[in-house]
Amino acid sequence: MKAGDVVLLTTAASVQFLRPIFVRVIRELPEWHTYDGWVWIEGYELNAAGDAVARRELYVMRAGVRLQALAVAPTKPTRRRSVRRGPVRVG
Repeated sequence: MKAGDVVLLTTAASVQFLRPIFVRVIRELPEWHTYDGWVWIEGYELNAAGDAVARRELYVMRAGVRLQALAVAPTKPTRRRSVRRGPVRVG
């Protein structure tokens, strides 16, 4: 895992994820000692729209972490309104 990766965490990663969550990884925390095959990660929990809703530090089994291409629901393109301005005055 590297910064920016979006991962899916389920019970395969840890029993705490009965309700699966998506997380955007900030970094792994290698200085935090763990059991073999486990890792601490720091990241943002994402909602269904792909927006960060909570910053988390999570203890997970590396083999259970699933790298994802997060599908974000398409949104309407934003219409830009033109702004009419008067003549530029110099001087």
